Amino acid sequence: MTDRRVSRSRFIAGTAATFASIAIVKRAARAADWTYKYASNVSVDHPLNVQMRQCWTAVKAETKGRLDVQMFPNNQLGGDTAVLQQLRSGAVQFFTLDGGILQSVVPVAAIQGVGFAFKDSAEAFRALDGALGDHVRGEITKAGFYVHPKMWENGMRQITSSTRPIKTAADLQGFKIRTPAGELWVDLFKSLGASPGPLNFNEVYTALQTKVFEGQENPYAIIDVARLYEVQKYLSVTNHMWSAFHFLGNPDAWKALPPDVQAVVERNLSKYALLQRRATQLRNDTLAEKLARRGMAINRADTSGFRMKLSSSGFYTRWKGKFGEQAWSLLEKSSGKLA
Repeated sequence: MTDRRVSRSRFIAGTAATFASIAIVKRAARAADWTYKYASNVSVDHPLNVQMRQCWTAVKAETKGRLDVQMFPNNQLGGDTAVLQQLRSGAVQFFTLDGGILQSVVPVAAIQGVGFAFKDSAEAFRALDGALGDHVRGEITKAGFYVHPKMWENGMRQITSSTRPIKTAADLQGFKIRTPAGELWVDLFKSLGASPGPLNFNEVYTALQTKVFEGQENPYAIIDVARLYEVQKYLSVTNHMWSAFHFLGNPDAWKALPPDVQAVVERNLSKYALLQRRATQLRNDTLAEKLARRGMAINRADTSGFRMKLSSSGFYTRWKGKFGEQAWSLLEKSSGKLA
């Protein structure tokens, strides 16, 4: 018959082991020294958030749990303008935002989106990773933000429509198009003869569904993850401007992190920004066929007339004046002569 009695020594040893394991769990599960919020305006499955989640997981591991960054994708904390205000106040610590929207507080940030300045993302990144980007980031810092030197890809932008394909500049005449809340976007499409209206992205699907706007413009990946193919019939390949996200931080929150933690964050942001660029480019390059299978009619627009209208309307001259001679000169080193 088995003896079910437990000896005192075995009980003490077992109890000690149990308490030791509890202590280990408590140490592993202790609260982070800093719990920060990161917000974005794209869905959880966009490469921006896929790689950003990997980034923050790595940061938490490498800082041994001292910094825990919680993610709030897909406008969960509000539209771009609202979250930008939260970033400035410190209610949000990190945010990724397109330079064209950041323009409201850092005017030169919109220079990345000058119409037809870049033929593709690779050319744009050479400029924004270089002297032009250094100039823009200097102005962002002066405006009171932390900004990381590596931007995150969004891509070349295309026009979608529920009413007609955009084949030439003439098709944009009077076209009701939603744009992000940035002055450059609105002026670009007005200069092309369209009727643009700024609207935060979290309201776009409903606005297209209810025909407030005929169309909108975004990179392929955004059109896909936001399911805009459900409310738009035509996709016209225009590559009319390039967009990418600055990684921004509240300066007080950033300064609160000790140098060793800052180094871990910056190293991982650089690593995962480069991974995200490749992932987004691959996704954008392969989405046309997928969107066609989902019912979108895809055409490649003749954009020669687009550039002529931007020139004749004074668009380039106006924005050269707004951005300043130094910034424009740095832009034209990559783009060639615009104005």
